[in-house]
Amino acid sequence: MTYDLLLAGGEPFDVGVTGGVIAATGPSLSRDARVVLDVSGLLVTPGLIDLHTHVGPGYWGLAPDPIAWHTGVTTWVDAGSAGAYTLDGLRHVAAASAVNVPALLNISAVGLAGRTGESRDLSNCDVPLAIDTVQANRDLVHGLKVRIDRETVGDNGVEPLRRGIAVGEACDIPVMVHIGTTPPALDDVLDLLRPGDIVTHSASGLASPLGPSVRAAVDRGVRLDIGHGSGAFAFDVLERQLELGLGPHTVSTDLHCRSVAGPVFDLPTTMAKLLAAGMSLAQVIDLATAAPARTLGLPGGTLAPGSPADLAVFDVRDEPHEVVDSHRQTRTAPLRLVNVATFVGGRLLPPAWPADPPPWAPLTTAQRAALARRQQALRDLLNAPLVGADGLDEQFPRNP
Repeated sequence: MTYDLLLAGGEPFDVGVTGGVIAATGPSLSRDARVVLDVSGLLVTPGLIDLHTHVGPGYWGLAPDPIAWHTGVTTWVDAGSAGAYTLDGLRHVAAASAVNVPALLNISAVGLAGRTGESRDLSNCDVPLAIDTVQANRDLVHGLKVRIDRETVGDNGVEPLRRGIAVGEACDIPVMVHIGTTPPALDDVLDLLRPGDIVTHSASGLASPLGPSVRAAVDRGVRLDIGHGSGAFAFDVLERQLELGLGPHTVSTDLHCRSVAGPVFDLPTTMAKLLAAGMSLAQVIDLATAAPARTLGLPGGTLAPGSPADLAVFDVRDEPHEVVDSHRQTRTAPLRLVNVATFVGGRLLPPAWPADPPPWAPLTTAQRAALARRQQALRDLLNAPLVGADGLDEQFPRNP
């Protein structure tokens, strides 16, 4: 067989790709391939699956491709940016993106057009409308998203979650619930969740999910997702959860226009934070690949032949470095995951420059200065000629 692409010499094995799917894996595959990429000494993983991002139109959204190509994230689950009224906008984003963009439909039909408050008016949380929207968009929608905190729901308590679960039961899909500031009480939220439902921001320093209700939820099959975000990840909470045997089932970023400039930055950085908390590299990679694929029934997350050729190549560097949570607590990660190449359907994602955060994103003086330095560095790089005379051929020789 002639492969379209062969990743040769990497760990754990060679990967051969044909027609956008993984054709074969093994320690010494034939080098008969149209493109052979030597990845000796590098780690080859399934493309990373970020279970909680915001790429749809609205307050929180950001473009995925300019971040995906240098981070290895090939599937960006949009977690509730769109509701029934705005799902078509997200569909346009998904169609225009090189990466995969499955969605969690917001129980609020207005989605996340603004910063918060989408479920204060219960008429937005229309169960029949949400059911019809899921049924008509099964190719795109893989679950429901409900944000439950005092700003989002106002005086409505857990009623938006009850309605989200009604949609989940009718459509046989999981519900992801965002937890944060109370009321409503965390126990009231957790007690409603079913096996297969997902708690995102599971190591939140605001919600501090450490009580008996968390154990009870996990024991009946509720899944814990990191969902780092701008304010929803605390090292001390995660470390205590790990001591209690309540570690996360998936790692995600809640990457959006505010968190991308910090404290989240990207998924490999978030994975390094779990390493800093004492988890192993193998555990963390599973939480960013196979586990989220299982959680939502998504393709990918594996290197098995026949799977989509969504692939990431990493240089795993033995470089202890400081990482920071949402509350400026720091820890030391033992390893640095540096992406070398990212493929979607066997195609290498090309470089792309990310847009600066929008004007409503709150940035510190240091963040603004860093963005300006990065932009100047790119300008300097592109303004210099690519090569000198010795790097050129005479493409059109003159006649003697």
